[in-house]
Amino acid sequence: MSEARKIVEGLIFLSGDEGLDLPSLREVTHLDQESLLKVIDELMQEYLKEEHGIELVCYGERYKFISKAEIHEYAETLFSSTKMSTLSQAALETLAIIAYKQPITRVEIEEIRGVSCDMMIRKLLARSLIRECGRTDAPGRPFLYEVTQQFMDAFKLKTLDELPELPMIEQNMDEELFGDE
Repeated sequence: MSEARKIVEGLIFLSGDEGLDLPSLREVTHLDQESLLKVIDELMQEYLKEEHGIELVCYGERYKFISKAEIHEYAETLFSSTKMSTLSQAALETLAIIAYKQPITRVEIEEIRGVSCDMMIRKLLARSLIRECGRTDAPGRPFLYEVTQQFMDAFKLKTLDELPELPMIEQNMDEELFGDE
């Protein structure tokens, strides 16, 4: 595999559900359009082979990896359980951020958590605990996420107003640092 193919493959993989457009790939790789399109076509052909469970697609002029149709049945089985006890701490944190801050983008979630949350978002989407609820007008038009009725059912909430209040971190920190003045 050529160096350019490895780089393009890795960048598209890292872009997750949002994918990458051609101008972004050209800017980062410094490849001319013809060379870049050749690399992308080679990758698309490679991932069409039966030995792969994913494929490279272009939707809305954005390149992204998706699982092949024959994998979906297994993915549903894997992610069908909605028992909250089976959610990891990272998934619960991501879910809480979405519930309190919705609608919110993946990047905003990552800024709060301080780590990548692409996989957590995929798991929560697969379990129907969150859903895409539109896009922002920011560059790249990232997806906005919100919780679903299934989330409300799982946590036995009638409205999001029933979520516990978040502690006032700044106030608590001031009291710890300066005491009650």
